[in-house]
Amino acid sequence: MVTQILFFFFAACAGGSALAMVTRKNPVSSAVWLIGTFFSVAAIYTLLGAYFIGIIQILVYAGAIMVLFLFVLMLLNLGNDYTVDFRAVPWQAAGAVAGLGIFGILTSAFVRGYTPPLGNEAGRAALQTAQANHGTVGLIGMPLYQDFMVPLQATAILLLIACVGAVVLAKRKV
Repeated sequence: MVTQILFFFFAACAGGSALAMVTRKNPVSSAVWLIGTFFSVAAIYTLLGAYFIGIIQILVYAGAIMVLFLFVLMLLNLGNDYTVDFRAVPWQAAGAVAGLGIFGILTSAFVRGYTPPLGNEAGRAALQTAQANHGTVGLIGMPLYQDFMVPLQATAILLLIACVGAVVLAKRKV
């Protein structure tokens, strides 16, 4: 029951953050909302038992990709003529309410104790068998490079094009 409530809460947070991201005029504010979306999706992965993907979501997307986005935004030097988006009083109040809600959820989780969504033993036998056959790195690397090779390469090409495009746009203004 608690897992379903948390799932729908984080799904609503991800949808709301994504909607706020595409409606902002300030690109830095959009990047902040995108970080919120990334963290919500990571929480959903964690609730579904995909702990590694949740951590990678935070490290790679909320960390490295957002640094790249902010670097591109600063490289373009779009100026400072935007209105303030996320420093207004309603947004600060929404942040305070969200912070208190998260504090309450964490407090209740520590007071009542936490049980994994699928139980303590769910999937351990299958995971140990796959790890024994392929090793820890192979457990992640083999599906990544066999089943998902095209999406992996498409993502790499997309990031390369974004970096080259940012440099070209920055050079045009210098």
